[in-house]
Amino acid sequence: MMGWRAAWPALCGVLALAAGLIAVALPALAQWRATKPITFIVMAGKGGGADNAARFLADLIQKNGLTPVPIEILNIPGNSGGDALVELQRRRGDDHTILFTLNSFYTTPIDKPQLNIDVAAFTPLARLAEDVFLLWVHADQTDIKSIDDFVRAAREKGKGWVMAGTGTGAEDNLLTDFLNATFGLEMTYKSFAGGGEVAQQLADKLADSTVNNPSETAKLLAAGKVKPIVAITPKRLGGFITVPTLRETGMDFHYFMQRSVVGTPQMSGPAVAFYQELFQKLFEGADWQAYRAKNSLAGELLSGEQLKAYWVKEREKHIRWKMAIEVMTPAP
Repeated sequence: MMGWRAAWPALCGVLALAAGLIAVALPALAQWRATKPITFIVMAGKGGGADNAARFLADLIQKNGLTPVPIEILNIPGNSGGDALVELQRRRGDDHTILFTLNSFYTTPIDKPQLNIDVAAFTPLARLAEDVFLLWVHADQTDIKSIDDFVRAAREKGKGWVMAGTGTGAEDNLLTDFLNATFGLEMTYKSFAGGGEVAQQLADKLADSTVNNPSETAKLLAAGKVKPIVAITPKRLGGFITVPTLRETGMDFHYFMQRSVVGTPQMSGPAVAFYQELFQKLFEGADWQAYRAKNSLAGELLSGEQLKAYWVKEREKHIRWKMAIEVMTPAP
């Protein structure tokens, strides 16, 4: 039998060959390339914060040639975003489908358990931001300049006061329920497919208030159609520095909307690596950072297990909020 000293050179050769094969194989795994158009699902209608951001990202990807195939936006707002989650789940293992979220990613599965959606089963690709909410009224409502003015006006109008929002049971509905319960109001919540339509309802005086994101109301604000009363954020927003926070009024409450990219269940490892690298590159780029600043977006980049843990934590938080609001709301 050959002694270990004599066998050592041969063993080193085998190890070197194996290392070389691994080195060749790993880049090949990471270099996944799309072979057909990528479907980018938005779980809300056109013109809302999620839709605006997804289209901005898709344009960036195409403009910079970051994929060899087109990115096709597919809006699926039905069932408060539930239809989009069902479709993403149906496409299990499809490396050519991704989704852009709202917080209905949590609230809809909670409110509609019959959909059998477990958000933890989806593939966590990238959280690119946390969007913010402001409470808006029409600019012609000159008697409303503060949250106290808003509460007085809404209380006087009772159920006739209409708060427009995206989806039933979703984030806008949750915030409406919170304001009703906190201030003893009876605002009627009216649901629409997307934030753009919601903002237009306010501009057209078909609704009395909304809790839109900044990107959804930018054009209407510039046109002098709407005005913000309070920001539902921990501190004042750079783009709305004169608008007080709800916290400043004595109500220590804030609420953020995740803007995350989600993959199908059981997406392949190489595709996951591709998308995570792609969206990290976009997140760090000057274009997305400028978009974040313009639209008062917050939050750092999260991906992988960190993002999944964030989803689970936020889901539990929404369950607690829903229960707390139900307790605070008086019986009819």
